[in-house]
Amino acid sequence: MVETKKPKKPRKPRQSGKTAKRKTNVKPKPGLLKKIWQVIKIPLLKFSVLLFFVFVCYLGYLDYTLREQFEGKRWAIPARVYANPVEIYAGSKLNAQQFLTLLQKLHYRSDSKLSSQATYYKSAQKISLKTRQFVFWDKTQQLQYIRITFSATEVLSIVDVESGTELAIVRLDPVQIGSFYPAHKEDRVLVKLDEVPKTLLQGLLATEDRDFYQHMGISFKGIARAMWANLRAGRLVQGGSTITQQLVKNFYLTPERSVLRKINEALMSVILELRFSKTEILEAYLNEVFLGQDGAHAIHGFGLASEFYFSRPLDKLPLDQVTALIALVRGPSYYDLRKKPERALQRRNMILDEMLAHGDISEQQALQAKQKPIKVVAYAHRPANRYPSFIDLVKRQLTQEYNEQDLTSDGLSIFTTLDTKVQDALDSSIEQKLTEIEKRKQSRNLEAAAIVTRRDTGEIVALAGGRDSQGVGFNRALNAVRPIGSLIKPLVYLTALEYPEKYTLITSVSDTAIKVKAEKGKFWEPQNYARKEHGNVALHTALAHSYNLATVRIGMDIGVGRIAKTLRESGVKRPINLFPSMLLGSLALSPFEVTQMYQTLAGDGFAMPLRSISAVMAQDGTLLQRYPYAIRQELDPAATYLTNTVLQEVMREGTGKLAYNVLPKSMVLAGKTGTTNDLKDSWFAGYTGDYLAVFWVGRDDNKPAGVTGASGSLKLWSELMRQVATQSVILSRPDSVISVWIDKTSGLKASELCPENIAYPFVRGSEPKRNAECVEPTLNKVKTWFNDFKEENF
Repeated sequence: MVETKKPKKPRKPRQSGKTAKRKTNVKPKPGLLKKIWQVIKIPLLKFSVLLFFVFVCYLGYLDYTLREQFEGKRWAIPARVYANPVEIYAGSKLNAQQFLTLLQKLHYRSDSKLSSQATYYKSAQKISLKTRQFVFWDKTQQLQYIRITFSATEVLSIVDVESGTELAIVRLDPVQIGSFYPAHKEDRVLVKLDEVPKTLLQGLLATEDRDFYQHMGISFKGIARAMWANLRAGRLVQGGSTITQQLVKNFYLTPERSVLRKINEALMSVILELRFSKTEILEAYLNEVFLGQDGAHAIHGFGLASEFYFSRPLDKLPLDQVTALIALVRGPSYYDLRKKPERALQRRNMILDEMLAHGDISEQQALQAKQKPIKVVAYAHRPANRYPSFIDLVKRQLTQEYNEQDLTSDGLSIFTTLDTKVQDALDSSIEQKLTEIEKRKQSRNLEAAAIVTRRDTGEIVALAGGRDSQGVGFNRALNAVRPIGSLIKPLVYLTALEYPEKYTLITSVSDTAIKVKAEKGKFWEPQNYARKEHGNVALHTALAHSYNLATVRIGMDIGVGRIAKTLRESGVKRPINLFPSMLLGSLALSPFEVTQMYQTLAGDGFAMPLRSISAVMAQDGTLLQRYPYAIRQELDPAATYLTNTVLQEVMREGTGKLAYNVLPKSMVLAGKTGTTNDLKDSWFAGYTGDYLAVFWVGRDDNKPAGVTGASGSLKLWSELMRQVATQSVILSRPDSVISVWIDKTSGLKASELCPENIAYPFVRGSEPKRNAECVEPTLNKVKTWFNDFKEENF
């Protein structure tokens, strides 16, 4: 049997070089991937669902955040505080230079063509102007084109240029004296989309977002176009962000640069586009975009930027100024219209080129706009509070009716009673006279406080909380509670004069030493300022010369309780300790409280609450509240009239006579000085026919100031009244009061023709009944009387 062998398979030829490389990767078995997928499939699915759920929740959160702010109150608009509007009429004590100063405070600009509202042009003693339209609490003041002619001291005439008719009176828009800002110090003037110039929208869309009406919040086409433009220019000339993205970034997000912020920006932009119309988004952008800085306050929106840079309303801007504002969008500090005019001009012209290429403007319009320089108004920082002490009072009175958030975020318009002319005069008077007093008396660290009101209404027209008119801190006019000294005496004498059967102006009172029993068996022994007694003197003399001893005797006779009642009727609200020392002014009050007391006295016994606010309006022009003039009779009118008569004597012959070194002797004044122990406090309260003012001078550390009421506060009062007062005091005599001529020697009723006789007012029935004998009538007086009579009757 033959054995046959199985043939062997031929070997594959051995490969050399790279082809001979051994394969090391082994293919996994087909079941391994399947097993791995089986393991991770469920967790991966759960994780994906969870991730999707988180993403949806996050989108919901972003959507809620967007809607919450965008549909609600989008911006915290600061309240604007205005001074009392200036009313001008023929005869107003205002010269051309003073009127120009007022126009500068109102941010009017010089323009010989008067091309828009809030412009003026001066020629010799005439000023032509177009006023600014303004919404007052009672009506909307329309734009007027007027010409005012001045003399050296007053307004001669006001003419409506268009009609040629002479106007009786013109009310200008009020000076903004401050704002109540929200915590983030932003400011804006809201505008509606249909109120802005068409060229503003065209320029914005041409340079910032050409595809605004086509994209859904993000424009990939815009991003590509911006990248290409930047590559060609070799620098950043365009941005890829849409207007929607810019709004989201400014409105909701922080300025940090991070991937997460860019993702949020993109997501929120899409949501915003889905939720709100293009019109709403564009209008919000116009009001939100950051366009500059005014000190600590950010300028947001084109409405406020137009006023800040050009002192014009946005809808009145020409093309060259509109495009200058658009230039700021890319970088308010880089293209600063004031500090970087050349750079801003280049950017503005580029915007004009873009608008021309886009077909928004003609070549002629672009050329004309390019030829105009960027002419901004001079920078005038608008402080949050131009008169901080007065603003402090306004805020205190408002917070009794409005909460803090309403005041700082609702865009209220608050119209006050402040008169900027009087306030400026008050500030300069304090600074000038305090410096002089310190040099003359070699005093140091003197401080002052003052309140000025209109005598007939109680409106506060000026207030100084300290020597530094811009100081913010302790408001001495409201918070400095100091003994008032002799300022209390008129109320003591007024109380006595309420009993005419016992006291008249010529009643003899004793100005001699008195010992008053005090607590714990002790005695109070007051003295006169000069430590001198004057014996028996007439009541009017005791008040005019501020005799302490006579005052104490009258006060103790009438009763301290009755005098405290008079103080409360005059407006003093704080508790009054019924100590005899109160009769000489140990009662401590603030200048505000003293002013309220003297306002009642100067108002013929009618209590007039001091007012600093006239009206409050909402942002939409709705009147929220008026603060009307209110009075009520509190003090006896006859006794008040008699007291005011003596306060005129104080100024003519008594402790206030130094005022006539400054003021004309023909002007009738009324007032009272006050000085406390050791010359720690110097007071003066006085009034003319138009203004009442109370001054305090002293030191914060309560050390002696070294000045009396006459050598301190009276000096400041006189300087103020020299600048602002124009009317004499005219008292309204009640029917119950008659005027009787009295012989000064005997105190008896006498003839007008007798020498040295003087007329005094008396409550009817309290006048002397006996006649004095006229020994030697003055022949000249008789002749004068006869000649006057002859001229009047023949």
